Amino acid sequence: MRNKFNIWGVAFLGMMVMCGGAIGATTPNTDDDATAMEELSADSVAAYQVDGSLFQQITDLEQEKVLMQLEKERAQLDLELDRLAAEKIKLHMEIDTLSGRAEAQQQELETEKAKLEAEAARLAREKATLESEVEAAATRAVTASVRATIADDVSAAPLSDNYRLINVIGAGSQLQATIEDLTTGQNKRLSVGKTLDGYIVKSISLDDGVVFVKDGVTQNLNIGGAN
Repeated sequence: MRNKFNIWGVAFLGMMVMCGGAIGATTPNTDDDATAMEELSADSVAAYQVDGSLFQQITDLEQEKVLMQLEKERAQLDLELDRLAAEKIKLHMEIDTLSGRAEAQQQELETEKAKLEAEAARLAREKATLESEVEAAATRAVTASVRATIADDVSAAPLSDNYRLINVIGAGSQLQATIEDLTTGQNKRLSVGKTLDGYIVKSISLDDGVVFVKDGVTQNLNIGGAN
């Protein structure tokens, strides 16, 4: 619109100059002539028809140029809007894809975590069981060692330190001996072939008392207490 008004003003001024120059060239420069020229110029302006004139054509061309430029810009804006809409759709699709991948990865991590926790619990149970077995085995070993040591000590000690022959009864091969445990005070009845603290009763007689043998070592208990 600004271009249209500028062109209108330029054309009007040009026509005024042309009319004034033509009148000035053909008439004397007097006051009457000046008045007549002004009236003629006013009449000419009033009688000027815009439609179909060169000015109208120029104006129409400028307007068409402006309209074409506006249409071009609008088409460009439409393309930009379409591109932005496509980018928006693409972005939403990528967000959905990433969200799905993140959920799948989270599920995988949770599953792997549960497996690791189950494996850790199983290993902890196995460790506790193994420690219990080791402790029990160590206890059994210590107990066996203590028992073996006690047995060795008892076996190594003379039987007369722990037992006393009270009497021998019976006849012939049916002789039996009664001994007293000096630790507990209890009495025990022995016959040939019986065992006492690992010693086997080899023989029983009134003269030799009770004869014991172990690993080739012989000990005996007499009523008098001598070996």
